[in-house]
Amino acid sequence: MSEIIACPHCGKKNRVQATADGKPVCGNCGKPLPWMVHAGDKDFAEVVEMSRIPVLVDVWAPWCGPCRMVSPVLEQLATEKAGQVKLVKINADEAPDVSRHFDIRSIPTLMVFRGGKPTATHIGAAPAAVLRPWLEDALSN
Repeated sequence: MSEIIACPHCGKKNRVQATADGKPVCGNCGKPLPWMVHAGDKDFAEVVEMSRIPVLVDVWAPWCGPCRMVSPVLEQLATEKAGQVKLVKINADEAPDVSRHFDIRSIPTLMVFRGGKPTATHIGAAPAAVLRPWLEDALSN
């Protein structure tokens, strides 16, 4: 599965795979691309747990207002941290096994995975001023 990501540096559109050995870079300018993909029950382990770089997981739903509010903030953070983190969006309605496995009771639920394991969790929507230090702390530990 792949997503189309516009390079924040030159604007060129790039196809980014959900899984890869390296980190995505722009085919035009060569700079790191924000790695933003979707996953579900069937490919969660491959996309998230087997990732070689830290993963920011966003468990959300299309009907959830706070989820829609936090989504642009997460995309901004993924762009700022291009090459350092992969943003994986999980639709809770379409991935009940993931929600059950991680005991997700509220959305949005954000989790940072390192080495295949969740190392930090944040429940609920928050502005960039709150989520940026939370993510930076999770990435530095």
